[in-house]
Amino acid sequence: MAIKIKAPAFPESIADGEVAEWHKNEGDSVSRDELIVEIETDKVVMEVVAPEDGVLSKIYVQSGETIESEQLLADIDAGAVAKAAPANAAKEASAPAPSSNEDKAALLGPAARQLVEEHRLNLDAITGTGKNGRITKDDVVQFMKSDTSAPPKSSSPKPAAPTDTAVTVSGERVEKRVPMTRMRARIAERLLEASQQTAMLTTFNEVNMAPVMALRSKYKDQFEKTHNGTRLGFMGFFVKAACEALKRFPEVNASIDGKDVVYHGYQDIGVAVSAPGGLVVPVLRDADFMSLADIEARIKDLGMRAQNNKLSIDDMTGGTFTVTNGGVFGSLMSTPILNPPQTGILGMHKIQERPMAIDGEVVILPMMYLALSYDHRLIDGKAAVQFLVAVKDLIEDPARILLQL
Repeated sequence: MAIKIKAPAFPESIADGEVAEWHKNEGDSVSRDELIVEIETDKVVMEVVAPEDGVLSKIYVQSGETIESEQLLADIDAGAVAKAAPANAAKEASAPAPSSNEDKAALLGPAARQLVEEHRLNLDAITGTGKNGRITKDDVVQFMKSDTSAPPKSSSPKPAAPTDTAVTVSGERVEKRVPMTRMRARIAERLLEASQQTAMLTTFNEVNMAPVMALRSKYKDQFEKTHNGTRLGFMGFFVKAACEALKRFPEVNASIDGKDVVYHGYQDIGVAVSAPGGLVVPVLRDADFMSLADIEARIKDLGMRAQNNKLSIDDMTGGTFTVTNGGVFGSLMSTPILNPPQTGILGMHKIQERPMAIDGEVVILPMMYLALSYDHRLIDGKAAVQFLVAVKDLIEDPARILLQL
C-alpha cells in the first residue's frame, strides 16, 4: 500500500519552505518514526518522519527545491522490503571516499554543510554513510561527539567549498560566496523591517548584581538538588522582573496593529537564544505564572532544542516582550533591535566589576548595563525610563519580586 508523504502544514506566517536534506534515497528501507527528510523554513527546521515501516519508493521534490504547505514529497510502499543492491552498486558503495576537502564538499547535504562550516571541521576525517559516500548531518554530529583531538595541521589548508559555493583564489587571498539560508534571510528581512518601520529608541541604566549573585551563591546547590538538576541562573530573575514591570507599564507589553493598539493581558516573554542558523526567539508563555525553576528549566530546554534544530513553529509563535542576553558572549553594552510587532526588548549585558560611589565611599561592585529598546510611536520616554528603573529596583532587591513591591 502506497502512503503519500506530505510537507507539514505551515502556519500563516510562513509562506513556503525548502527541502534541506533527504536522509533516505529511493529504494531505501524506512522504519516507523524514522527521519526521512528535513524541511527548512524561515523560522525553524521541520523533520518529516516515516509513518510506517516500508520502502521509500518515490521522491517528488529534490534537496534545495522550494515547497508549499502540505505539498507531496514522496511515496512510501508500506510493508515492502528493499531489494538487494546489485553487484555494481555494491562495488560503488565500497569505493573509497574522496580524499580531498574540495571533493568531499560535493557530498555534503545542506544541514551537514552548515555544521561543517560553523565548526570549521576537517572533512577528511569525516566518513559519509549515505549513498555513494554522501555525508549526512548525522555523520557530522557523530564525528563531533567522537572527535576530542585537535584538527590536523596542514601546510596549505583548503577551505571546504560546497557545490553551490563560488570560490575565487588570487595568490593568498581567498573569497567564498555562500547562498544565504532561508532563516538568515528572514532574520535580515525582519531586522531591516524593524529599523525602517518603527521609531526605535534605546534607553540605558545599570544594575548592581551583588544581591542576586549573593542569593544565587547561597542557594544554587540546594536549588539544583530540589529542582532535579535545574540550575539557578540570572535569566530567571530578569524574566520575573520584566513580567512585574510589564504589569505596571502595559504599553511596553502592547503591540501596534495598523491604527490600533493591542494591550495584552498576559506576559509571553520571548527569550533570544543562539541556533546554528542564527538567533531565534522562542517564547515562554504565561511567564508571569511560572516559577524561577520553571523558567530556568524551560530556557535550558529551548536552548538545547534550538542548537539541534528541534524548535517547533508553536515554540516560535507569539510573544509580547523579549529579553536578550548579549553578556554571555562578552557584550558590555548594545542597542537591541525590536522584534515586531512587539514594542519593547530588554538587553542584558556582561557583569563587570566597576568602582561605584556608595554613601560617599568608592566600592567595587559587579555591575551590568541594561538597555531597553522601545517603539517611540507607542511608548513615551518617561514610561520607558520608569520601566527600566522598575526592572533595576527589582533586581537590586530580589525580595521585591516575591512581594510584588
